[in-house]
Amino acid sequence: MPNAKVLSEKQAIVAELAEKMQNAVSGVFVDYKGITVEDDTKLRSDLRKAGVEYSVVKNTLTRFAANQIGFEALDPILNGTTALALSMDDATAPARLIHEFAKKNDKIFNIKAGFIEGRVVDVAEVEALAAIPPKDILLSTVLGTMIAPISAFARVIQAIADKQSEGEAAPAEAPVEA
Repeated sequence: MPNAKVLSEKQAIVAELAEKMQNAVSGVFVDYKGITVEDDTKLRSDLRKAGVEYSVVKNTLTRFAANQIGFEALDPILNGTTALALSMDDATAPARLIHEFAKKNDKIFNIKAGFIEGRVVDVAEVEALAAIPPKDILLSTVLGTMIAPISAFARVIQAIADKQSEGEAAPAEAPVEA
């Protein structure tokens, strides 16, 4: 049995991990067996740029953290080498970036499962989530759709104004009396 100091350290790690998982909008668990340092560094850099936290996790501690927040469905995947990618603000970022990397390195890097907004999801759902464009592209698409009718109306008004100004610029000449 571990001594009290070690036990309290592990309990603190579990509590911190549980809090992170609970506050994250999404997360993806991966099996990273055989990844090179170069590939791992590139992946971590890409994830960091997207605001995704990535770390190797201990299965036992992760299992305790997952069970604390009601993610018991993760128990079967928490074996072997496990890493976790978490995002606090973009639900698609971890799935999208991890899926991209996994496609290129499918023999050594595999998605195990994930969660989104408090719900555990399987590999198929993580892949479906990965197909959703990034948040900024979605926002610009929605904004473009909202602005389109206003822009079209503005163009019509401008065309009418241009026609009227052309008509005023060249008034009809009055007949000359001789």
